[in-house]
Amino acid sequence: MMPQARGPETALPEAPVAEPTERAAALERALEALSQLAEDASVPRNIRRGAQSARDSVAQSRAALDVRIATAVSALDDLANAPNLPSHGRTALWSVLSSLESVP
Repeated sequence: MMPQARGPETALPEAPVAEPTERAAALERALEALSQLAEDASVPRNIRRGAQSARDSVAQSRAALDVRIATAVSALDDLANAPNLPSHGRTALWSVLSSLESVP
């Protein structure tokens, strides 16, 4: 028996491509959450500064988007392990991390 030739119906499905508006909306949500965390007076000052720094690194347009997100995720991951971070701040950081990591 001869093997059957693969036709277009057996081709692998293409990966979904995110629309620019979807990406911009996801980034905007993450930036807004970082702004709220940076302005929260119940969070220690070092965490607020770090959140503002992460927000600034994502908002800058000089670097590629994946580099900006990786920089912010790294900084936020360090902040999430801070011993003086209250539980609601840690939850907010994890939420922002999740949002940034899922940006298409």
